[in-house]
Amino acid sequence: MKKILLLLLLAPGAFAQNARRVDHSVAQEFIIKNFKNEAGITLPEAHIIYGTYGHLNAAHDNAILCPSHYMADHHGYEWLIGPGRALDTAKYFIVCTELFGNGHSSSPSNTPEPFHGPRFPIMNIRDNVEAVHQLLLEDLKITHLKAIIGFSMGAQQAFQWAVSYPVFADKIVATSGTAKTYGHGIVRLEGQISALTADATFNNGDYTAPPEKGLQAFGMVWTGWLYSQEWWRKELWRTNTPPGTTFEQVVDNYRKHFIPGADANNLILQMRTWQQNNVGNTPGFNGDVEKALASIKVPFMYMPSETDLYFPINDAKYEQAFIPHVVFKPIPSLWGHTAGAGSNPADLKFLNENIGSFINQ
Repeated sequence: MKKILLLLLLAPGAFAQNARRVDHSVAQEFIIKNFKNEAGITLPEAHIIYGTYGHLNAAHDNAILCPSHYMADHHGYEWLIGPGRALDTAKYFIVCTELFGNGHSSSPSNTPEPFHGPRFPIMNIRDNVEAVHQLLLEDLKITHLKAIIGFSMGAQQAFQWAVSYPVFADKIVATSGTAKTYGHGIVRLEGQISALTADATFNNGDYTAPPEKGLQAFGMVWTGWLYSQEWWRKELWRTNTPPGTTFEQVVDNYRKHFIPGADANNLILQMRTWQQNNVGNTPGFNGDVEKALASIKVPFMYMPSETDLYFPINDAKYEQAFIPHVVFKPIPSLWGHTAGAGSNPADLKFLNENIGSFINQ
């Protein structure tokens, strides 16, 4: 039962995807020497982990980028990839990249001093986009993409690509994510950071053992925002758990195993990245998110979840009004934030059909 519940926690699309495995993807690494982030801090080496599906054609013009979401690895989009799905590997070459701070790409946990642990610099969304842009050009020799598709923090990256590199991709899709983290989202993330760091074992990030109490508090706070209130009232957690599973068992699993093995400093680093997200801060826009959104040149499918508590639909409704070529397609779901990653059969079908139709037009 623990394994089944952990699949639900770690990969919203895992259950739907398990019915038919996609092409195998092996982790690959791209290293950037002397990577300077937007804050002016230089990492001697920035490591980006990524995986690919399908085959890059001779013209190098069939590639689609799927940038990862919070603490995810390059397998995080397998709900969308494979025969009969939106991203058919017989047609497309899919590149799935991993954010700084996930424990595989350069992170607080795997970077030597002077940037180890809490001394690792905050990498904003633009830093991640710049690193991946370099990866595509130098490692894969890709100068143009068919599409960029992002869920959650991947959606944040998709918005940033649309503003920073307005004609690099033909089309862009963002699910369960906004172009800016607004005040309520910043406060929500700060609450989760506070729950984690309140554990004395955390020791300002210089812990010698995992701050287990803090990690459990973090997991519990995070869980309260993951799904809609109605999802809990209707006990939809029963959809993906064995018969006989109790509410108490579900909650205890979230508390103890929300992201198994995750490093506390990594968790915080990515939350800081999330908090700072704002396409309006792209050079040339002077903090004006509306002006930045108005600069988007390519067709953009915006797919918020109607019940997302991380990225409320009213924030998405506000933003979509400024995007010139927007297709606004809310996901009619009770599955909260996870709806944007096909966490149940209905949402999986909705996403694959609509994304597939959009990118294949």
